[in-house]
Amino acid sequence: MAKAKDRTGAGDPARTLELLWREAGHNVSRRGPKQQLSIDTVVQTAIELADRDSLDTLTMRHLAQELGVTPMTLYTYVPGKAELLDLMLDTVYQEMPRTEHLPDTSWRTRVTTVAHENRVLFQQHPWVATLPSTRPALGPGLMGKYEHELGAFDGTELDDIERDAALTHLLAFVQSTARTASDTQAADRDSAMSDEQWWSANAPLLARVFDPARYPLATRVGSAAGTAHQGAYNPDHAFDFGLRCVLEGFAALIEKTETRTQSKDR
Repeated sequence: MAKAKDRTGAGDPARTLELLWREAGHNVSRRGPKQQLSIDTVVQTAIELADRDSLDTLTMRHLAQELGVTPMTLYTYVPGKAELLDLMLDTVYQEMPRTEHLPDTSWRTRVTTVAHENRVLFQQHPWVATLPSTRPALGPGLMGKYEHELGAFDGTELDDIERDAALTHLLAFVQSTARTASDTQAADRDSAMSDEQWWSANAPLLARVFDPARYPLATRVGSAAGTAHQGAYNPDHAFDFGLRCVLEGFAALIEKTETRTQSKDR
C-alpha cells in the first residue's frame, strides 16, 4: 500500500505542471553541467521499479542507484518523490491504449470497454490503484484520458455534471476491485498458499469454533460462494458482477433522464 504522503498532487503545483506539460523528450532544467539523462528516462525507470517492487520500495535514493547517478543528481531532474509520482501516473495514462468510440456502438459497449481498459492498466501497474487521487495533477495524460472516457457517454441525455459523476463512479469501482485483487494476490504470495489452500488448512480449527446452527444464512451463502469461487473471493467474478450492477444503474439513470428530457420537449 502507498504511504500517506504517496498521493497525487502533493508536490509543488507550479513545478509539477511545468514538468507535466513539457514537450516530449525535453528537459525543463537547463542549468548546470550537461545532463546525462532525460526526465523521460528517469520517469520510465521509476515506473519499472514501481511495477516490479511496489511504491513502498521506490525512493529517490533507490531510483538514483538504478540509474547510476547520485541522489543529488536526480534532484536536478525532479524536485522530489511527490512530483515524480505525478509524472509516473501521467505517463502511464498517456501510454494507455484507448479504443476509439465508434458512433454505431452503444453507450453500454463503450463504457464497458473503458472499464476493461482501466482494469488492464491496474493489472499492468498495480501501484496506480493504491494512489489516492483526490487532487489529480492535470497533465496531458490525465486530460487525454478524461476527454476520451467522457465520450463513452455520448448519445445519452446525461448532463455534464451527471456525465462526470458517472465516469467517476465507474473508475472508482474499477480501482476498488483492482486494489482488492492486488491484496488477494499479496495474501497468496505472503502465505505461500492459494485462498483455497488456506481455507482448507484452517478448516479443522474453524470447525471447532464455528457453530453453523447459530449462523445458518452465513453458513449456507458462504459455503455456496466458497465452492463457486474456490475461496472467499474471486476477482474476476467480483469485477463482472459489479460492472453489471454499475451498468444497470447507469441504464436506469439514463432512461430517467431521457424521459425527463422528452417531457420538457412536449
